[in-house]
Amino acid sequence: MIIPEIRHNLITRDWVIISSARSKRPDEFHKKLEGPEESAPDYKPDCPFCRGNEDKTPPELFRIGAGDRGWQIRVIPNKFAALSREGELHRKVEGVKRAVSGVGIHEVIIEHPLHNVTTALLDNDGVRKILLAYKTRYLEIYKDPRIQLVIIFKNHGEGAGTSLEHPHSQIIGTPVMPPHVRHRMEEAMRYYDDTGECVVCKVMETELADQERVVVDGVHFLSFVPYAALSSFHIWIFPKRHTPSFGEIQPDELEDLAGVLRTTLAQLYHGLNNPDFNYVIHSIPEVGRGTEYFHWYISIVPRLAKIAGFELGSGMFINPSLPEDNAQFLRETTVDNPLTPIPEN
Repeated sequence: MIIPEIRHNLITRDWVIISSARSKRPDEFHKKLEGPEESAPDYKPDCPFCRGNEDKTPPELFRIGAGDRGWQIRVIPNKFAALSREGELHRKVEGVKRAVSGVGIHEVIIEHPLHNVTTALLDNDGVRKILLAYKTRYLEIYKDPRIQLVIIFKNHGEGAGTSLEHPHSQIIGTPVMPPHVRHRMEEAMRYYDDTGECVVCKVMETELADQERVVVDGVHFLSFVPYAALSSFHIWIFPKRHTPSFGEIQPDELEDLAGVLRTTLAQLYHGLNNPDFNYVIHSIPEVGRGTEYFHWYISIVPRLAKIAGFELGSGMFINPSLPEDNAQFLRETTVDNPLTPIPEN
């Protein structure tokens, strides 16, 4: 009888049940299609994000590429923004009722002119340009004195919460610091106070020494499945240089991250048949630049299972697969897709 193992995630502080009774081989997570899959066209007349349909979106805030039809990346305000760009920040306290005016920034990064080209199918330079747009808007949004936190994220697939299939990411600046983010920062500070080390640097040192959970080992970035991965094929990408803020990424690091991110997403795309996923950039606010205790990173979460009652009731996660097996499966996945450059016109 194989006994399940409960692993502790040192960075999130979560306990994760690695369940032997529910154990699945990595190839069992391969996305199964209900029927014949129709490949999406490279242009849809009713898609507001396709090249040629620029009049269907709010005026753009930033672009990479010149000319009316020569853009490669466009950044626009979200037409259905969660927060209002206009307005002043006010706090209201009435007994136990507390509220803050819902002001903030909500933008969409349109990643490619073609409707059917996801990040995994781009060439490295195409991904680098997406990351450059992230950094540019990230730094710009933090200039707004109302903003306390900027979150960059991508939802890919219906199961990950996307409403438009054209490849895009989102960036939101909020006027409050969510407790989830504050807790992560406090735990990193606690570890630094106890040990004098950055917890992310320490975890990365261990993963590089073990090697068995590494997915892609780049010059400046490491992609791996954590020892206590919260779910199957959960992946982290860490910068090897200790850096608290995504806004501090340098040009050579941006180029390397593009290759590591694209390769990792391509391995998921080919190995698991284009699963739905989310990725998020976790970074300290810009006022925390130079901090020794925090280290920014990217988390990629394929949506291969649903959270159920146990997870909601306990706050613990059940991972039905071994992180070591998941990492090996991805390393051995052949990435043979033709890389797609962003067309100039």
